[in-house]
Amino acid sequence: MRLLLGENLSRRMVPALQARWPGSSQVALLGLERSTDVQLYAYAAQHGYVICSKDDDFHRSVAARAYRSRLVHGSLGNVTNGQILNPLLDRAEGIEAALAEAGTGVVALE
Repeated sequence: MRLLLGENLSRRMVPALQARWPGSSQVALLGLERSTDVQLYAYAAQHGYVICSKDDDFHRSVAARAYRSRLVHGSLGNVTNGQILNPLLDRAEGIEAALAEAGTGVVALE
């Protein structure tokens, strides 16, 4: 598993994620910063990423359109990158286990 951080999450988080999820990246690092949600979902699905975002639009898109891409939704409110990064790493095993289940498309960090 590797994460694709949304535009609203700092690219500075990527090095801290590499030990747990090698190959993780952020949309701007891949030149995708102006992509639509649909384009990001397609890219993530094609390249084996799990999208990670604190943007509610992604979560609504998964529910409304039943995208096959998986999502880790940081539904922690208006928090710092560290306040997203720490729960991601602390809950890594649970996130991976949940996303390994066939019926799970979204894991919420609350």
